[in-house]
Amino acid sequence: MKVLAIESSCDETAVAIVEDTALLSNTLASQIDIHKKYGGVVPEIAARHHLEILASLVDETLERAGLSVYEIDVFAATYGPGLVGSLLVGLSFAKALALALGKPFVAVNHLHGHLYANLISFPDLNPPFLVLLVSGGHTELFFLNSWDSMKRIGKTRDDAAGEAFDKVARLLGLGYPGGPEIERIAKSGEEKYNFPRSLREKGNYDFSFSGLKTSVLYFMRKNPEAKVEDIAASFQAAVVDSLLSKTFAAAAEYGVKEIVFAGGVAANRYLRNKAQVLSKDKYNLYFPPIELCTDNAAMIAMAAYNKAKRGEFSPLDTNAVPYLQF
Repeated sequence: MKVLAIESSCDETAVAIVEDTALLSNTLASQIDIHKKYGGVVPEIAARHHLEILASLVDETLERAGLSVYEIDVFAATYGPGLVGSLLVGLSFAKALALALGKPFVAVNHLHGHLYANLISFPDLNPPFLVLLVSGGHTELFFLNSWDSMKRIGKTRDDAAGEAFDKVARLLGLGYPGGPEIERIAKSGEEKYNFPRSLREKGNYDFSFSGLKTSVLYFMRKNPEAKVEDIAASFQAAVVDSLLSKTFAAAAEYGVKEIVFAGGVAANRYLRNKAQVLSKDKYNLYFPPIELCTDNAAMIAMAAYNKAKRGEFSPLDTNAVPYLQF
């Protein structure tokens, strides 16, 4: 079964093709340079760029896979969550292809896609396990007892971790996106400042990063001589400590040995290294390849393949759902 999937939930235009569990082609057109001057994603500009580039990107993806569009068995696209204009571009394109060619269509939850990114590298991964989904828009902790049984046990009460990275990067005068910029500059800094870790009570798996961001702001006002590198390193350590301390505590409570990481922040090498240290060989940790942590269509194609294999197709009147939940 060959699946062509489109991901356009935010500012990355991406197309991928999988055949069963094999990734045949994976292309992406980034908009980082377009939105960098604004310090964040401008929804109308993002949607317009998707519209301009998508047709040629689909052609390129097919060419790289050595396939004709007539050889595709299933078309798929992200239908939420995300920016509604951006979602509609990819969703409409995939549905139009399915309709024109008389092929089935699969709508994919973007958050499920991040989970399925791990199956590209770890095809034998099976529940039960914990999932830490951490990105610019989401910070959530899930327990999966089976592929059909998913329980959210923690979420952010305010900012997502990736959002906090972006906001603190702006405070520090760094570029966009903030996560990679803070990770880069923190390498030459010291973790010398003790920024707060919120919601530390036992059994509470919710996250909060708004207070941490405000603490950094007040600290900078009171300590203008502090090095940016040290602030970045200390902030990053606080975020990662908050994420991992709750994740490992939940793993112990739920009695699981498998922990899956997903989302753009899972690309952070400091988080990856710290997780390995804290694991102490008690847990099996699964991280997607760096290039599959951020938004991409390979993960959407893999999720769509698994849905199609179970016969879970979507109607062509499926609409975009910008606030879709896991």
